[in-house]
Amino acid sequence: MRLIVTEKDNAARRIAEILSGDSASAERRNGVNVYRWGGQRVVGLSGHVVGLDFPPEYSEWRDVEPIELIDADVVTQPTRENIVATLHSLARKADEVVIATDYDREGELIGKEAYELIREETDAPVERVRFSSITDREVQKAFENPDEIDFDLAAAGEARQIVDLIWGAALTRFLSLSAKQLGNDFISVGRVQSPTLKLIVDREREIQAFDPEDYWEIVADLAKDGQGFEAQYFYDDDGSEAERVWEESAAEAAYADLAESGTATVTEVRRRTRTDDPPAPFNTTAFISAASSLGYSAQRAMSLAEELYTDGYLTYPRTDNTVYPEDLDPAELLGAFEGSYEFGDDAESLLAQEEIEPTRGDNESTDHPPIHPTGELPDRDEIGADAWEIYELVVRRFFATVAEPATWAHLRVVAEAAGRSLKANGKRLLEEGYHAVYPYSSAGETVVPAVEEGEELSIDDVELEAKQTQPPRRYGQSRLIQHMEQMGIGTKATRHNIVEKLYDRGYVEDDPPRPTKLAEAVVTAAEEYADHVVSEEMTAQLEADMTAIAEGEATLEEVTAESREMLGEIFEELRESREEIGEFLQKSLKADRTLGPCPECGEDLLIRRSRQGSYFVGCDGFPECRFTLPLPSTGEPQVMDDTCEDHDLREVKMLAGRDTFVHGCPRCKAEEADESEDRVIGDCPECGDSAAPEGQRNEGGEAAEGGGGELAIKHLRSGSRLVGCTRYPECDYSLPLPRRGEIVVTDQRCEEHDLPHIEIHDDGDDEPWELGCPICNYEEFQARNAVEDLEDLDGVGPATAEKLQDAGVGAPGDLRDVDPDAVAGEVQGVSADRIREWQEEIAA
Repeated sequence: MRLIVTEKDNAARRIAEILSGDSASAERRNGVNVYRWGGQRVVGLSGHVVGLDFPPEYSEWRDVEPIELIDADVVTQPTRENIVATLHSLARKADEVVIATDYDREGELIGKEAYELIREETDAPVERVRFSSITDREVQKAFENPDEIDFDLAAAGEARQIVDLIWGAALTRFLSLSAKQLGNDFISVGRVQSPTLKLIVDREREIQAFDPEDYWEIVADLAKDGQGFEAQYFYDDDGSEAERVWEESAAEAAYADLAESGTATVTEVRRRTRTDDPPAPFNTTAFISAASSLGYSAQRAMSLAEELYTDGYLTYPRTDNTVYPEDLDPAELLGAFEGSYEFGDDAESLLAQEEIEPTRGDNESTDHPPIHPTGELPDRDEIGADAWEIYELVVRRFFATVAEPATWAHLRVVAEAAGRSLKANGKRLLEEGYHAVYPYSSAGETVVPAVEEGEELSIDDVELEAKQTQPPRRYGQSRLIQHMEQMGIGTKATRHNIVEKLYDRGYVEDDPPRPTKLAEAVVTAAEEYADHVVSEEMTAQLEADMTAIAEGEATLEEVTAESREMLGEIFEELRESREEIGEFLQKSLKADRTLGPCPECGEDLLIRRSRQGSYFVGCDGFPECRFTLPLPSTGEPQVMDDTCEDHDLREVKMLAGRDTFVHGCPRCKAEEADESEDRVIGDCPECGDSAAPEGQRNEGGEAAEGGGGELAIKHLRSGSRLVGCTRYPECDYSLPLPRRGEIVVTDQRCEEHDLPHIEIHDDGDDEPWELGCPICNYEEFQARNAVEDLEDLDGVGPATAEKLQDAGVGAPGDLRDVDPDAVAGEVQGVSADRIREWQEEIAA
């Protein structure tokens, strides 16, 4: 029997389909899919099925000094025991084994881990196949030309794991214990994570330290024969054309001169033609940047690209290469799109060019080609809207790289009025070139009419605009990843994951990423007491060392020993300042949770968490002061910069994924509820008079004692609004109402429930929201959002539903008790966080 091992289940299924000619069948062993035909078996792992950790005696944080972790042994343990057991049982019957994991450093390490598990059961020969796309041709070619495992490349990946484990665990424990921040709220530190965080914090410091300067600009509307265009005032500043006027008096004088002039004389006309070259092929960083312009986070873009790769539609998305390989035939690949509805016309126009010569970027490597389509076209409805948008982006980028350059006609016009100079720059697209097939790049035109020197132009209007210089912008995710690449922080395979971790750890929020107070505190503490922790030079050097391992110029033992020694030196610096670091971090952690003064004692009001896990506002003077305020039960609170003018409290936002909302000032919400009166609108359907059986009513037809509940519109101190029973808590019947807008009870009544119709009036909307009968509305909402099928879940299309079914998730109910990390490991393109969102959706 020949055993083939892939990195994930969907890759196993795809390779089995290709090699078997679609004749393979699937069977389940230990909850793992095994694909079989003839004497062949294919099994997919779940990425790493073994992991590195410290021996059990190091697991108790309070009993082990963090410095002890530096020289502690690192052991390998199974993390997916069912997959390991399946691999063992298949290996015992195998005559030969083929490792077909992804073709990169991480894939080589996963392949080596599988090799070691197989060697525990058999001495059968083990071969390695590598491919950059899971297509018929590439897979068949790879299996016809097997190679060997590159143990040096795998060792580089293992060295990274060891170094990251030791650095992360030792420093995380040190800072968390120093700040007395344990449990789920520990302070995370990482070898690559921390220098990346410093980039974000440094940019925020620049923004905070920025001192704006006032300046003025003057814009005039010129016209020739009724055709208007805009011109900018400028003046000579040591030989350069300056548009910003830094003195208000000088700006007003220039404005007055131009405003009083009815005409301007053209003094210069310059025409030129410029060639606009097509873009280079996509490497990982360029792809993430382009996907960002479409609104995709780095993590989401890569997840979609990896899914498209596994399904055979794109080449491997983790690459530094920007030069197509010599064996890529652009014309042949273009031909694959002829006749397709979406791309056929563009492919044919490109094939009609006299010469098809792809562009070349600056980075040429031999591991993977640039990201490009394989020529296999997916079904648009099957893969879903997001995956299609990413697929089309990659296809059109390939089209752009084999298209002709664009040609622009540029026109510069300078005119004078009252001794003042005005300029206008027009541009017109003469030859569309690559813009015809790549709509993501700017091809906007600026129209300036044809004029000649000496012509008189009318001045229709002049505006003086007061402005201020702006601080530098925060790094967007794609710009941050580009910056990481330039500084040698992380790799093409890890950078987008690092950014995602910063969000998960509570170090950044919003997009572009903005550091929290905790992030600023961790970076400041590291700079003050152990600068190497956030030094990009240090992590870049370790990246270089790992490359040396991969190239056989260094060993795993040498690099990890050097790393342990470096970490030991850092701890020598840290230990002397442990108390100061702890106090500093505790103060900063408190600042992230502080709203403002307590109205009863003047101490700080803080966001707190109860033993049951719910959030509330409590006084820092507890137990002497027991003042509290409720917070909504939905989401996780985030303290905002906006401050309530009435109570001097910072406002609160509740982070709840797609349902995130601004709660506002907690005192305002509580006071609004205290001042509001319940408005009765009808009988409670569970305990009201109309709900009581005949035998439980008195002579007047009313419910007997204990019944008679009514429904009323209620305003809760947490900010929620609902229709609830007046007999609460004996009867907890309730219906939700929107948080925003004025609730208006109309005269129209529901015939079925005998309740009035309700409208929500919002100042920002012209028309009110006709909610109708609150019971009918809620029943309609439940029916509309009922999750009866996997494809009812947000973001699940037919392709993802099929992959979930292959992973043993056949219906929404199956998601309730699954381990999100385990399922994410089996289902390409689906993150653990997305699975948790689905679990919440089902629970709701």
